[in-house]
Amino acid sequence: MSAIARTDTSLVGRWWWTVDRWTLAALASIVVIGAVLTLSASPPVAERLGFDTFYFARRQYVFLGLAAAVIFATSFLSPRNIRRLAVVSMVVAILLMIATLFLGTEIKGATRWLRIGSFSLQASEFVKPGFAVVCAWMFSEQRLEGRFPGYAVATGLFILVVALLLLQPDVGMSIVIAAIWGVQFFVAGLPLLMVMGIVFVFLAASVGAYFTFDHVQARVDRFLDPAGGENYQVSRALEAFYNGGWAGRGPGEGRVKEVLPDAHADFIFSVAGEEFGLVLCLVMVALFAFVVLRGFSRVLKSDDLYVLLATTGLLVQFAIQAIINMASNINLIPPKGMTLPFVSYGGSSTLALALGMGMVLALTRDRAGGGAGR
Repeated sequence: MSAIARTDTSLVGRWWWTVDRWTLAALASIVVIGAVLTLSASPPVAERLGFDTFYFARRQYVFLGLAAAVIFATSFLSPRNIRRLAVVSMVVAILLMIATLFLGTEIKGATRWLRIGSFSLQASEFVKPGFAVVCAWMFSEQRLEGRFPGYAVATGLFILVVALLLLQPDVGMSIVIAAIWGVQFFVAGLPLLMVMGIVFVFLAASVGAYFTFDHVQARVDRFLDPAGGENYQVSRALEAFYNGGWAGRGPGEGRVKEVLPDAHADFIFSVAGEEFGLVLCLVMVALFAFVVLRGFSRVLKSDDLYVLLATTGLLVQFAIQAIINMASNINLIPPKGMTLPFVSYGGSSTLALALGMGMVLALTRDRAGGGAGR
């Protein structure tokens, strides 16, 4: 029985009875799983890099605590204030992305991080939630008003953000941004002929990325020719799943993490497979699917086009990021340095995802009339 009565008219009381508590519970479950897996996967990585055993675990627990606070605080906002927050976050993120090109630290051939003391900030992570909401606003304005050039503004923002990402370069993040923009444009009422045209452009851009960026070509080549001997991380990840079987080897008993360079980050899903088996992997897939499907089921009840498009963009981002990470772990697609939401180690990614999911909770709250101004 809830400790907060339905007659409670306080800010927290109204929030509790209007927010989607099932989505909140699913997100909390993912965060708990991430905390356990980080504690298991990160010590060998920390020791190899010369840090103390729980260096990454302590930092990630701080990030997860901050993420919980961000989700909670953001979920209180009205749709109109979500829009304002999105504009500010996107503008700041774009400015920081520009600064990263000149002041950023180059790691493995990519300049994506700004050093701030002992913390590395990846500004491109924070552009995603803001971009999704601002584009939703632009698409809905043109759809409802007609004379406002919302489609052109959203397309211009898309080109700007993708151009900045490709200069870093970050092809994977560009794909996520393109998916957000493309799905929102389609939902807003894009003609079928234009849909086919955009799909053709995306395919052409993918081929162009293969011939333009050496790291993209190398990953695709290794994926198509596993016998080449250079697909080390994916091979170890598949070995981890094989070792884990149905029930896993037990918490902390995994061995592949001792030789897997990104066991705490991009390949933490394989650590889950080795130590907790197929059962936990399926539970994780189910939780991610539940968050996405539950979000869509809630937002489809809204008669506000802006809310529908914004929530769609944020959920598409969340879903694609999870799919790319898990699919690359099991060698369904070429590996891409993309984190598993709230599970992989990473401060920028964790906090940006928290901002996005807080926006989803805010936009899908039960509101009389469902208007954007409420």
